[in-house]
Amino acid sequence: MSDVWSGRARLYVDSDAHRGGADLEQIVAWAEGARSAVDVATGGGHVARRLREAGIDVVTCDPAPGMQPDVVCRAESLPFADGCVDVVACRTAAHHFADVRKAVSEMARVSADRVLIVDTVHMGDAVEEAEKLRDPSHVRNYTDAEWREIVREAGLGVDDARFYEHSMDFVAWLARTGCEGDDARRVAALLGDRVADGRLTLTKIAIKARKER
Repeated sequence: MSDVWSGRARLYVDSDAHRGGADLEQIVAWAEGARSAVDVATGGGHVARRLREAGIDVVTCDPAPGMQPDVVCRAESLPFADGCVDVVACRTAAHHFADVRKAVSEMARVSADRVLIVDTVHMGDAVEEAEKLRDPSHVRNYTDAEWREIVREAGLGVDDARFYEHSMDFVAWLARTGCEGDDARRVAALLGDRVADGRLTLTKIAIKARKER
């Protein structure tokens, strides 16, 4: 399990990049009618908080004990029964997964109905380099086409897919992973005009998928 992520836990609870946003509200809207959910890679717990406010019974999981999930586990190995919840949600975490296809396959197995995924979308090689330099745990962002393939391979059908421009405090974004000095300056250069007036804007994809009957 990850001591690095455990040490960052408080920063993710307080993060302006994670605690709100149109993509988070979209997850809540798409989860309407569900009674139960698993929040995969819960991080600061913002998805779980909003779903619980909507009256849904949520179990959280995360590989970092410091994030204080209900269950400590990797997304690629979810210790839940087949079809045990109505919804499985995963927000702004999949770019860290070692095996994203296995993780989505596990989400599909655990869900009886819907899988809701939000993540930063692939925005070119320069952004990928910046993400990796800022946080070495970054694996890869995926394109719209790649996400559709990953979801389809997991036995899911895409009901809806939407894109959001998500703005956040750039200095705080760097600080969450301890990126500073020359590395921070290089990250800013790679991101180019995605950083303006102290704000970083990244593109997110939100996917609503369902189990194919």
